[in-house]
Amino acid sequence: MTDLHPFIAGLPKAELHVHHVGSASPRIVAELAARHPDSKVPTDPEALTDYFSFTDFAHFIDVYLSVVDLVRTPEDVRLLTFEVARDMARQNIRYAELTITPYSSTRRGIDERAFMAAIEDARKAAEAEFGTILRWCFDIPGEAGLASAEETARLATTDGLRPEGLVSFGLGGPEIGVPRPQFKPYFDQARAAGLHSVPHAGETTGPQTIWDAINDLGAERIGHGTSSVQDPALLAHLAEHRIALEVCPTSNIATRAVATLDEHPIRQMVDAGVLVTVNSDDPPMFGTDLNNEYAVAARLLGLDERGVAALAKNAVEASFLDPAGKARIAAEIDAYTDTWLAR
Repeated sequence: MTDLHPFIAGLPKAELHVHHVGSASPRIVAELAARHPDSKVPTDPEALTDYFSFTDFAHFIDVYLSVVDLVRTPEDVRLLTFEVARDMARQNIRYAELTITPYSSTRRGIDERAFMAAIEDARKAAEAEFGTILRWCFDIPGEAGLASAEETARLATTDGLRPEGLVSFGLGGPEIGVPRPQFKPYFDQARAAGLHSVPHAGETTGPQTIWDAINDLGAERIGHGTSSVQDPALLAHLAEHRIALEVCPTSNIATRAVATLDEHPIRQMVDAGVLVTVNSDDPPMFGTDLNNEYAVAARLLGLDERGVAALAKNAVEASFLDPAGKARIAAEIDAYTDTWLAR
């Protein structure tokens, strides 16, 4: 098979499932750890490789939260956000919906208005310097319970506080023991305020969690949705209603949600007609990036350049970018692909 890595590296892309803190490169994590020496997180970027080796999903959550604890000031927030955008631009990511958990920062004492100002300043600076458009998904940390849901909904819907770049409302963290229906009032509030619904579901639990996300939370996209393939009726529903799945192959292996890449259900999703998008989730923690995830997906799906380009356009279609912006990136993908293949 043709080596698609060079093609993928230059391909204009959108990313829909990528976490704010989880996108911090080893260099940035080490810098933040050095700022806050009381943390157990290594200050040596090379030592982070071992630190980011996970035994299971629960261990991943523990490590993730230890990195979250490094973001303690508005300056930390601004640095992290801008540097994440820089790394995205290097991969030719034109548009990204970055999942942010503001509750994790405000409960650690960061002033909520300073937090909003920090992410917005970084967003505008990144678009001006790199041309990468960032939008926000504010998500509930499920492990923190309904108090975090109430606070996240307030931060996401209060006029004068809600940031300009906010487009969607999500739910992350562990699924086991955290049923989706209990979050319905907060998703109702967010949707009434014009935000899109994008909860995680079916990553480490069965298809019923995905049905709950659709029926109770009004999900327009599903984060992961790995177990959807266990329910043919669910796959048919996702396909019919164009409810996209935000698939993160390497993440699913790293957290042990799927045993091996060869067992990943992405092909079953595509074969069922589901709108599948490829994403990196928490890329440095999983030793990956979006370019690598496209290469993985291309191998699992047997794609050529045109197939990879079509996959990239899926993410554009499923995004919450305005129609003109979608058309612009889709045209850029087509032009790039045509030029590449004409060489």
